[in-house]
Amino acid sequence: MTTLSVVIPALNEENGISEIMNRVLAIRDDLKKVNVDTLELLVVDDGSTDGTAKVARELAAANEKVWVISHPQNRGYGAALKTGFEQATGDYVGFLDADGTYPPEFFPELCKAALEGWELVIGSRMAGTETGMPLVRKIGNRFFAGMINVLGRSKITDSASGMRVFKREVLERVSPLPDGLNLTPIMSTRAIHEGIKMLEIPIPYDERTGRSKLNPIRDGSIYVRTITWTVLQYNPVRVLGLIGLGGIAVAGIVTLGLVIARLSGITQLSAWGIAALFAGMVSGVVGISVFSLGVTFNYLVSLFYQRPIRRQGLLGRPIFKKPLERNFGWGGLTIIGIGLIVSIVSLILGIQGWEISRLWLYLLGSAMMILVGVQLVINWVLARILDELSKNHTKSENFYR
Repeated sequence: MTTLSVVIPALNEENGISEIMNRVLAIRDDLKKVNVDTLELLVVDDGSTDGTAKVARELAAANEKVWVISHPQNRGYGAALKTGFEQATGDYVGFLDADGTYPPEFFPELCKAALEGWELVIGSRMAGTETGMPLVRKIGNRFFAGMINVLGRSKITDSASGMRVFKREVLERVSPLPDGLNLTPIMSTRAIHEGIKMLEIPIPYDERTGRSKLNPIRDGSIYVRTITWTVLQYNPVRVLGLIGLGGIAVAGIVTLGLVIARLSGITQLSAWGIAALFAGMVSGVVGISVFSLGVTFNYLVSLFYQRPIRRQGLLGRPIFKKPLERNFGWGGLTIIGIGLIVSIVSLILGIQGWEISRLWLYLLGSAMMILVGVQLVINWVLARILDELSKNHTKSENFYR
């Protein structure tokens, strides 16, 4: 016997809750065609101040396997879903919104994919099917999906879809989940990094009548912040590495500009030139530091989760045959050596009478190279120590098994 538990979070949906409940109950025969024998429906009233709970309970009383759970006060979209997940008894769990925007008639198709082995099946509003979604929300959903794809090396189209079916065992792997509207993108982000088999199925989407509870600016900023923090918990170098490479790129552009200016015969910097030099040096040092920090954090995450360190490059495939941090040692020493040579030569030329206006840039550049080199060597030592600790931990576990 296979059971699907469908959870509907509801907040002040008195006018539409009975319609969506009836639409869900009407798919029972279609579910049986895909070998889902039983449908369980759980409506979670999230502290509604209208007659949502009353209407839902009246309908529940007339149908089997329909339950209504009420929060005494509003706790949030995610909290309502999690309450439903805790009470669900089905082998598979699904959910959708109470406002009628998602089509419950597509649950059989999502369940069919789940029964074929997909652990998390998402109804995608952005995968080519006609949608009534407003332009602002379309742009927002594409942005968040793109953000998760870049940070998680994935290819999803609708990270925030509110219609899904998944094996109940998946809940433990994607927890903890937030209490707010950002539950769905965080579930997608965690699922990607947990290696959960995900499939998107195109579904139509109708914009709700009345006022939406989603605030694009407030909730959008929450989405960005929580997605970033979630990725940092799994693969820090994915986020910090991109930031670090950005800083290094700025430094490279500034350096190239200075070299071109020097070769063109320009020996004095304007105010803008000095500002660019300042920005380039700060960006370079900060970029190296942040990138190295991301690499170090990846080792710590590996120790915490007791699993191998992620070796994929920032674009989704290995960039180097060996982990990049293995090159920090000799790379840092090389940069220190070059910096020392440049500084020594500059000081000798200064002693011989060269004007400081001809030497200050070289001295400044050599100082930056020495600082960056020292930073790389320090992070190489730290990475080696953490790598050995990780290996020793694995050996100890194998020994005591």
